[in-house]
Parts: sequence; structure tokens; C-alpha cells
Amino acid sequence: MTTPNDRAALDKCFSTARLNGLTLRNRIIKAGTFEGKTPGGLPTAEYTELHRRIGEGGTAMTTLAYCAAENDGRLNENMIYMDDYVREPLTALIQTIKTTGACVSGQLSHAGGFSKNKQLSTWMPRGPSFGLNRLGMAQGMFFSLALSKAQIRERVATMGRAAAFMKSVGFDAIEIHFGHGYGLSQFISPITNKRGDEYGGSLVNRMRFPLEVLAAVRQAVGDGFPLLGKISMSDGVRGGVSYEESPLIAEMFDQAGLDCVIPSDGTSSMNPMLLFHGDSILPGMLRQEKNLLMQIGLRAVGPRLFRYYPYRETYLIENARRIRDKVKRGSVCYIGGVSSNESIAKVMGEGFDFIQLGRTLLFDPDFVKHAQADAAYVNGCNHCNLCATLIEAPGGIRCVVREGGER
Repeated sequence: MTTPNDRAALDKCFSTARLNGLTLRNRIIKAGTFEGKTPGGLPTAEYTELHRRIGEGGTAMTTLAYCAAENDGRLNENMIYMDDYVREPLTALIQTIKTTGACVSGQLSHAGGFSKNKQLSTWMPRGPSFGLNRLGMAQGMFFSLALSKAQIRERVATMGRAAAFMKSVGFDAIEIHFGHGYGLSQFISPITNKRGDEYGGSLVNRMRFPLEVLAAVRQAVGDGFPLLGKISMSDGVRGGVSYEESPLIAEMFDQAGLDCVIPSDGTSSMNPMLLFHGDSILPGMLRQEKNLLMQIGLRAVGPRLFRYYPYRETYLIENARRIRDKVKRGSVCYIGGVSSNESIAKVMGEGFDFIQLGRTLLFDPDFVKHAQADAAYVNGCNHCNLCATLIEAPGGIRCVVREGGER
């Protein structure tokens, strides 16, 4: 039964909202997830249709990911990077999505020292410190090297140039990826940042590079352009970013002018299941992996890496509340286990400003239309997570449940 408070919360979700200078038709945003539909770094017709269909279904803004700042910022060579080679197809893609009335955000990212990009311009990727490059080992890229201070300055400038490019091709907003163990997150985490200079050590120092990137991006796009930022509330491993530290991280980004904080969880390299919850992605990854060395590595470390966290609705909300309470200037976008109107009402009723959805929109691109029409709406996604295991399969991710495939 829908209570008056629930109705008010749902009305809030499905009403227009402002994000800096942008007006959104509601508060539902497609989460930034790499869908594996950009072979050779170029968007396909299937990629366009996926996001066009989500826009047609009523979602306020969809997010194109992974938008690498440069070639060396890609995890692999099948990701888009922000350069003139992709200007025309990316502009066309964005304009097609916008015909549905949806806005389009781009997730600005850098791999840092976590890469298997065969087109890397250097012999090893570079991050905050020397360390193992877990993703690139099967390709012979065993290590990541430490950036010099001059290289840090250049990477800051690269992120700013990429942001200017993104605005020029028609993106309505940019989501900077500060989480999940990628390049910016590597500086924030004490596990991957072992520097002894002003970019390492204390939280203030570890935040220096990400905040410099935020400042460069803001300068590139202007004060009225919406900037979101995804953070990890924890690395999910001992000695990493903790749930006690992440509210301070969110507060620092908020005070530095980030318009919206997205509190996610975990790391792709150390504890990826914190992002998902539900069935482990390990069995599906083993079925898809063609590299024998990667198969051996996954079988050896997979059970420890892909831990089991049972799915439940709004599974990140307890720690996300602490982020919400620290953000005073901007807004907070909840992510993590919203697949019903009951959960939407809960999240909106607790004072979050927006909601990001991933798997549920893959299952039902008409999520927003159906949720608006039926107060008792429950999405059919069963959180098997098989979609995520198809990230490098031919054609990229898809919902095997909706297609009637086997689990």
C-alpha cells in the first residue's frame, strides 16, 4: 500500500530537477557502465540504440562510459577516448539520444596504472606509485610505473582538455570517475598510493591530484556546466579507503565545487562484487575469457577476489547516508539496488536528490514509464549479474534474462 509519504517521495522522483544549469525531466539517471559496444574505440549502432531506447523509456539522463581522457587512459583498446577521431560519430550518437528528450552525460575516466591496452604509447601504464598491474599481466604489462610531478601536471591538463572536448561534442554533463580503483581513485587509496611527496601520505595529500583534476575540468567547461563525481565509499579491503574516510572525501569534493556526489563502493581490481551484490560474476567471466593466462589467474584468485554479497534492495544506503550528511553545497545521487517504487520512495524520502540505475534499465528500458504508471511497480531484474560478464563478449552486454537465456 502506498502511503501519502511514499506518494510524495515518488512525486519528487518523477518531477523536474535542476543539476547546476541543467534541467532534468525527472531524477532517474542511467549509471555509467562500460557496455562493450565500442570495438576499436568507435560507437556502434547497437550502442546508440541501447542508450536511445533508455532515453525513450523516460530516463532523465543516460551516461556514456567509459570516456577515457586519452588513449593511455583506456583499460583496453575497445574503449572510446576523447579525441577528434571520434568527434563526428560521438556527436551523432549524442544527438540521436537527445531526440528522446533525455540528457546525456559522459563518464570522464583514466585507467592510471590499471590497464591492458595493447595500444598504450608507453611500455607500462603509469599511476601514483610503482606496483603490480593486475589487469595487464596476461599481456605482459606486469607493473605500473609512478608518475613524475611533471607527468601529473600533464595528466591534469589532459583531463581538462578531454572535458572541453566532451562539452564541444554535445554532452550535457560530465561524470568524473573518482572511484572503483581507476586512475583518480589510485591516488585516493593508500593501498595504491605510496608516494612520499605532496601527492601521497595524508588524505589531504592523496586528494590533491583528484582535486586538481576537478579544478581543471571546471575551468574547461565553465561554472554552469554540471559536474558529477563517482566515488568509492570503501576499497573493500584492509588498508584501503574506509567507510570512515569516504564522508571526508565527499565533503572535500563538495567544497571544491562538485555538483553531485555519487557514492558507490568497492574496486574493480580488489573487491568488485561490492559494486554489484548478488550472484558472483566469476563463473561467467571464466566462460568468456579466451586468454589462458587470465583463465589460470581467475581460477587462482577469483574466489578471494569475487566475494559473495547477497543482493537486497538499497544495499548501499546505510553508508550512503553518511555521504549525504556531509554534502552541503551540492547534491547526492544514490546508487545501489533500486528496482521498485518502494525503494525509490525510500531513497527519495531519505533526502537523496537523484538515483542512478544500471541493471534494472538493461532489463526494462521503460523503467521510468512503468514506475510512473504503476505505484506497485517492481522491476524484473533478478541480479544474476550475467550482463556484466559479457562486457568483452561479441556485441557487449545484454540482459540474458529478458532475452530468455539460461542463467
